[in-house]
Order: sequence, then structure tokens, then C-alpha cells
Amino acid sequence: MSRREGWHGWDEYAPFYDWENARTLGRRDIPFWQGVAARARGRVLELGCGTGRVSLPLAADGVDLVGIDRSAPMLARAVERAGRARRGESSDGRGLAAARRVAPIPNPQSLIPVFVRGDIRSLPFRAQSFAVVIAPYGILQSLIRPRDLADALDSVARVAARGGLFGIDLVPDVPKWREYRNRVQLRGRSGGADLTLVESVSQDRRRHVTTFEQRYLERRGTRTREHRFDLVFRTIGVRAMTKQLEHAGFAVEAVLGDYHGGPWDERADVWIILARKG
Repeated sequence: MSRREGWHGWDEYAPFYDWENARTLGRRDIPFWQGVAARARGRVLELGCGTGRVSLPLAADGVDLVGIDRSAPMLARAVERAGRARRGESSDGRGLAAARRVAPIPNPQSLIPVFVRGDIRSLPFRAQSFAVVIAPYGILQSLIRPRDLADALDSVARVAARGGLFGIDLVPDVPKWREYRNRVQLRGRSGGADLTLVESVSQDRRRHVTTFEQRYLERRGTRTREHRFDLVFRTIGVRAMTKQLEHAGFAVEAVLGDYHGGPWDERADVWIILARKG
């Protein structure tokens, strides 16, 4: 059997991603990324844009943004949400069949992102074409092999403009999760269905890899459907990431411990790195 890759599972996760994140992360990080993007003098690239959770609020602020993601089902939901924003409707997170560019909405201060399906290890953009690149909420931790992370950082260095900013958000608590089996983590309703998330966690301490086995039980009336998939993350510390950024041609400007710009230490809930392309 082939080894599971970090991008596996995200297609299956797409129908549940927004529902779960609204109950866990919510919008805590969005004002921070809005502040970073507001300083951009040029286009912004979001790595792992998913369903547009971060992309769309930034674009609503007038940021010229491109979002890239490997998962077509995630991008389809981002496009649907963008279409709803253009029409002035609320978003329910449901998707279209394929991602495409959407025309700007009538408000001249708001834009609709361009969504691109692609691999962040080999970004399909021209050299030095982005003033800011952001990697929110642990997206780089889905690169579970060291070579994959190095390739992604080199690719970002290629597409980032000289002097461009690269913002990375790491999730520090992944390796601290205790191993358990079949624990009910969340319950609620979405789209007329009752949802229950049943989760198992396993750790590979040698590889610094954590696997979350997800079972979503979707009940509609008397019928229950089960959705199974795994999400895999690799932990990398701030010092190790700093070294890799420097190797790729970036100089670290700041390391933050929360979304309000507070100082970082090993016990911080959030690890944010802001680096500048040389």
C-alpha cells in the first residue's frame, strides 16, 4: 500500500470543512490576514485557499487575490461562495462542478478572487508576480515530507516579488494530541442534516506526523450515511521553519504568538512567521 500523502482526504472533507471550522477556528484569524494583505502593493497569493474562508473576506476588502488549492471539491465550494457574494447572497458553502474565474461584484472596493487548482510545490505562476504570499492555518503542515516543504518554499520564493512578504501560520498543538479511538468531537446540523464527527488520532513520533481519522455521520430522517477519510499533518517548529525559509531566500522579520501581534514563545497557541523575500 502506498504511503498516505498530506493532500489525501481533503476532497472528502470539503462538504464538512466550513461547518467544522465555524465551530473550532471560526473567524479568529481573518482580521490578522486582512491586516497583512492591506499592506500589499500588488497581488496576494493564498496557499491552500480551500473553500475561500480567508480569500473571500480579503477580496471583499479590495485585495487583488489569487487562491490556489489542490482539491477541486474545495475550490468548487469557494466558487459557489464567490458567486453568492457577487449576487449579494449569504453563502451556505455548497459548491459548483468546477472552479472558474468570477467577475467582480458591483461594489468597486470589493473583488472576487481568482481560484486556481494546482500544486503549491510547483506554483503555476510567473516569477516575482506576487507582493504577498500567505499560508494560513497550518496549510504547510499538510506537506508531510521534508522535500515537499522545501519544494514549496522554493516555489514561493520564485513567485514572490523582491521585498515581498510571506506569512505562515503554524498549528503548534498537533503533536500534543493524545491518541484515542472513536471519540465524538462535534454534533450539530448543516443543510437539513444532523452531523456527528467521530474522530480517532494516531501519532508517528519519529516522523512528527499526526493522523486524524474522521468519520462523519450524516443523518437525514431515518437514513444515516457515513463518510470516512483521514487528514495527516506534520509538525515543524519555528526554528526549523526559520532555517528553511532562510535557505529559500527569505529573511524572517517577526514571529508572533497570537492573531493580535503578541510575542511568540513555545507555549503560544499560534505560531506565525512573517518573512521578507531578499
